Amino acid sequence: MTYDLTDKTAIVTGGASGIGRRTAQRFGAEGANVVVADVMADEGAETVEQIESAGGSALFVETDVTDPDDVEAMVREAVETYGGLDIAHNNAGIEGDDAPMAEQTEENWTRVIGINLKGVWLGMKHELQEMADDGGGAIVNTSSIAGLTAAGATPYVASKHGVIGLTRVAATEYAQAGVRVNAVCPGVIETPMVEQAAEENPEEIEQFVQMQPLGRMGQPEEIANAVVWLASEEASFVTGNAYPVDGGFMAL
Repeated sequence: MTYDLTDKTAIVTGGASGIGRRTAQRFGAEGANVVVADVMADEGAETVEQIESAGGSALFVETDVTDPDDVEAMVREAVETYGGLDIAHNNAGIEGDDAPMAEQTEENWTRVIGINLKGVWLGMKHELQEMADDGGGAIVNTSSIAGLTAAGATPYVASKHGVIGLTRVAATEYAQAGVRVNAVCPGVIETPMVEQAAEENPEEIEQFVQMQPLGRMGQPEEIANAVVWLASEEASFVTGNAYPVDGGFMAL
């Protein structure tokens, strides 16, 4: 299914690879101007090149989502370049170290919470105000099935639960301003992050895959499809929700 996002402007954090790259490409294919944000400059520029070679419009903004100045500059660049901000996909995230709670380091906790949770909050802090001032918009945050269960390491699970909490608060606070805010909760998706985890602990990843009733990893484009729908006018009465896209994992 296609959605007409012509003349819309969309920000995608973590847009240099995986789910973020596929979502950025999909936004571009639907006619949106895409701001690809990431700390990985070469890979981010590659995403932009892929969007443009397919006939879309995009630019790369090097962004550390834990840095307030970087995030503010990301939103400002989108507005100054394209005239406004209509859509944001706050997707940047890391898994962090896999260890029991008592063995987690403060350094790992701070890093994971900083990127996965603070990064989403900082993004929305600036995106919400811009959208509210301009008559509305749509935000989709990337949580995880780890945001709905206890499946994963402590900092990751805590951060992804927190993303859902932020999503719900923002949705209620900004509904009257015309801003819809939702989250997607991917299961095990074939991304560089999961591939790295599979190299470190293949048995654990395979166990999670087999717990998904469809019996396979999801593909980044399957998450992108959900994000684009939530960001489109087809989902105009949808806000404050966290949607599993997980091969049936949460049905168990």
